[in-house]
Amino acid sequence: MASLSFEVIHVLVFCASILISASSQSRIHQPEKHAALFVFGDSLYDVGNNNYIDTTTNYQSNYSPYGETFFGYPTGRVSDGRLIPDFIAEFAKLPFLPPYLQPDNNQFTYGANFASAGAGALDETYQGLVISLNTQLTYFKNMEKRLRQKLGNEAAKKTLSEAVYLISIGTNDYLSPFFRNSTVLQSSQKQNIHIVIGNLTVVIKEIYKKGGRKFGLVNLWPIGCLPTMKAIKSQQGGAGECMEEATEIAKLHNKALSKILHDLESKLKGFKYSFSNLYALLEERMNNPSKYGFKEGKVACCGSGPYRGRPSCGGKRGIKEYELCRNVSEYVFFDSAHPTDRVYQQMAELIWSGTCNTIGHCNLKELFD
Repeated sequence: MASLSFEVIHVLVFCASILISASSQSRIHQPEKHAALFVFGDSLYDVGNNNYIDTTTNYQSNYSPYGETFFGYPTGRVSDGRLIPDFIAEFAKLPFLPPYLQPDNNQFTYGANFASAGAGALDETYQGLVISLNTQLTYFKNMEKRLRQKLGNEAAKKTLSEAVYLISIGTNDYLSPFFRNSTVLQSSQKQNIHIVIGNLTVVIKEIYKKGGRKFGLVNLWPIGCLPTMKAIKSQQGGAGECMEEATEIAKLHNKALSKILHDLESKLKGFKYSFSNLYALLEERMNNPSKYGFKEGKVACCGSGPYRGRPSCGGKRGIKEYELCRNVSEYVFFDSAHPTDRVYQQMAELIWSGTCNTIGHCNLKELFD
């Protein structure tokens, strides 16, 4: 009888240990509390949405040598590796967000990436070839409905209010006229700033209406000093010069955007934002590459012509011949208009946890905490 009791107790203890172990394991594998990340914008943030739209190879990067430094294959990112949202997701302990349009993408509790290379705040910017900011907003609203159906209203509301919304837009609105006509009137460009900022403000307010409260924005970098713009300038007789009229537009845009964000913070209850100074971050690396671990700050790794500024990287944009550097890690620019994985990593680190002196207004880490 005593032996039987001992056996029963032994079995109960064994079962209990299994239950405790299983409970511990379930806690280990449960995802940690996280804020979702929703991404809107242009080629700085597009992780491959343009792979899935009816466009031309001018607006795609799903071919070699793009993507090969980090991923080992082209993903659609306009870089040799990762982009800023990839690093931000990593810092926030989130998985890489796939393109929203990727056919098997139906998991949005970690967020979604709607960005499209070539996109602008103006619908007419490369219209029909890219996903405009307004269309990205439409995709977000469709996703929000699906999220509510899946999680229920209260859980979806919590997800959307705790999420961080990354936005990068404007460069294509200001540069596309220069590619069509190298003698763009600066006065007409200045008028565009009001419309670009106005359209962006409408999108931010629409996201706010859906529950969004935390926004991470970046200003425009010195767009007139990109290799592609310096190549255009050299064709006009300039020797090593930036296209100052384009950079001046970027400065005016940045000033206007800073003011609008300050106004929104004062008018919209609970509105929080970080505003990162990409202008200064890229300018510093172009002018002082060795200070940041680079050897070349003005010539692109991949492309052709002056500064390798012709957008021929990969040989599928109308120009088949292109040059490719031997060591991409030495370069600030990967192609005619986009930085390398290493530059994006340095930028993302400062956007994430930089001081208010190195970025515009707090940092993204504070929005995720």
